[in-house]
Amino acid sequence: MAPQLSHHIAGAVATVVIRHPAKRNAMTAAMWRALPPLLDTLAADPDVRALVLTGEGGTFCAGADISTLQGSPEEAQGLAVAAEEALAAFPKPTVAAVRGHCVGGGAQLAAACDLRLAEEGALFGVTPARLGIVYPASATRRLVSLVGPATAKYLLFTAELIDAGRALRTGLVDEVLPEGELDKRTAELTGVLVSRSQLTQAAAKEFTAGRTDRDAHWAARARESGETAEGVAAFLERRQPRFTWTTSTAD
Repeated sequence: MAPQLSHHIAGAVATVVIRHPAKRNAMTAAMWRALPPLLDTLAADPDVRALVLTGEGGTFCAGADISTLQGSPEEAQGLAVAAEEALAAFPKPTVAAVRGHCVGGGAQLAAACDLRLAEEGALFGVTPARLGIVYPASATRRLVSLVGPATAKYLLFTAELIDAGRALRTGLVDEVLPEGELDKRTAELTGVLVSRSQLTQAAAKEFTAGRTDRDAHWAARARESGETAEGVAAFLERRQPRFTWTTSTAD
């Protein structure tokens, strides 16, 4: 099978699968380039309310396929950063479902997701020090925001792999699941996410990313959308709310 990103939509959840089994799902230059436009397409689809990123088979992503990145190191890093930033900017909740190795560029992509679920046996590593690469400032800041400066330094300085238990303790992942339970838990979590207000989620994504100039904007969207009225009515009527606001129609 040629290296590729595939995707499918089931219900309100889009799943993007990293497929390069010959090299443990390492990302080629073409795959890095393909991710941002794919995310744009899925973001614009009003039927998509959450996104899962995962790898084919027993590996999430072993990083970049170095054999396809032998030109300018700066160009190669630029492709990875553009893909990472596109994933971080995706306006709907994103979940990384991790099995096996999540290393280098794979860890970069997982960190750019909103939430990370890992199966027992998963291994995580941030490995630029093995290649003499300067890790991007944006990726470094994102890593520090997840695990704190001490663990970020350990990962960056040593390029050593850590197991899922340590990743959970340091905040790199949110949950660790027994073998065979990852898909079930991912489906449960995304089921919760798609049932909640996308308006709340979109505003929360901006605010947790550090944006401080859009309080009035989101207050106006809340008034116009009717989401709060629906949420309160559903609570009082003891029924599930029917939230209809979507980011695809937001300004």
